Amino acid sequence: MSPPIAPPGWSRWLVPPAALSVHLSIGQAYAWSVFKPPLESALGLSGTQSALPFQLAIVMLGLSAAFGGTLVERRGPRWAMTVALCCFSSGFLLSALGAATEQYWLIVLGYGFVGGIGLGIGYISPVSTLIKWFPDRPGMATGIAIMGFGGGALIASPWSARMLESFGADSSGIAAAFLVHGLAYAVFMALGVLLVRVPRGEPVARDDRAASAPTRPQVTAGQAIRTPQFWLLWIVLCTNVTAGIGILEKAAPMIMDFFAETETTVSATAAAGFVALLSAANMAGRIGWSTTSDLIGRKNIYRVYLGVGALMYACIALFGDSSKPLFVLCALVILSFYGGGFATIPAYLKDLFGTHQVGAIHGRLLTAWSTAGVLGPLIVNWIADRQEEAGRTGASLYGLSFVIMIGLLAVGFIANELVRPVHPRHHIPAPRARQEAADVERQQSESA
Repeated sequence: MSPPIAPPGWSRWLVPPAALSVHLSIGQAYAWSVFKPPLESALGLSGTQSALPFQLAIVMLGLSAAFGGTLVERRGPRWAMTVALCCFSSGFLLSALGAATEQYWLIVLGYGFVGGIGLGIGYISPVSTLIKWFPDRPGMATGIAIMGFGGGALIASPWSARMLESFGADSSGIAAAFLVHGLAYAVFMALGVLLVRVPRGEPVARDDRAASAPTRPQVTAGQAIRTPQFWLLWIVLCTNVTAGIGILEKAAPMIMDFFAETETTVSATAAAGFVALLSAANMAGRIGWSTTSDLIGRKNIYRVYLGVGALMYACIALFGDSSKPLFVLCALVILSFYGGGFATIPAYLKDLFGTHQVGAIHGRLLTAWSTAGVLGPLIVNWIADRQEEAGRTGASLYGLSFVIMIGLLAVGFIANELVRPVHPRHHIPAPRARQEAADVERQQSESA
């Protein structure tokens, strides 16, 4: 499948909606916590066990993005979006079969392994294309698209809760909800497949400042992973994601536990609403904070994500169980930083390594997300399970987890401070970079 070349006069503003159709769909992953209580009840699972499909999905997201990043660069966004559609929808259909037959391993295989591949390929499918269409505003452009991944749960969380109310929270009801998800997302993602286009050659910047800026040094994906900057950003992303995903994966049961021993208990419906609020903050952070990074710089915005995020965790740990508004507010801020971190990282990579293979570099960096996808839920769920076994209840289930998150954010803050420009020895020589760009443009013209 050849990359579809934009005809003359094609509006670059048609590309973000194409990306959004994919990211809004795969963003359903952030609504997994809505399925946790019904699965635990219907199949007799612990909190740690019910997190497995989500954890595996995030692991496969990072691995498929890392191994498929170069292939996505070569074959283009339409191919990548098609692969994402097939894997993500098939994952739900397998999960529906697993729930209907009460074979939990099929849910882990479907949602976690197969669906996780769809997550990874779908996530990186538009990033490089967007940066090439919007060289003057890369943070805003990737923020618009990646906003959809954060906002997917804003739709999926209440939708899933309503389906479980209608179909029932037993195994057959869960199976029906999975089936509807798989079919509906296949149709919606197909819109992006049909709409996406790549620019003909290198796009021209749309403002004078970007047009007059000197050409940035270019670094290949293979060379990028040999630089300390790549691994420092890997630590930055991993710690920021771990801190956010620890709340997000267990959001619904967490808020119910936190206030279970107070007069203001939280119902399952209200908990699903809390998940939707977190998704809204996640979505708003992706476009708001990433756009802000175009103004104040990537390093400064990550100082905010990591430093202020640690303060928010401290507030929850110390005062969260005494005030529901404070708990919700701090969680919303943390999730806005979580989303902003994802949306800003492609632009940070572009600043350091150039646009030459930024999609492939981004794919390799997402292995940090895989690691965080295991660490975050494992820390929160395992500690909560151990505390429950020790007879503790309520907010005390999570205190130690939050202290660990504060420490991780401090490590990420230090790593961000150590980031410096890439040494010239890692750059592609300018004549070679121009020749490779010309080869890409010629290949695109021949395939048009």
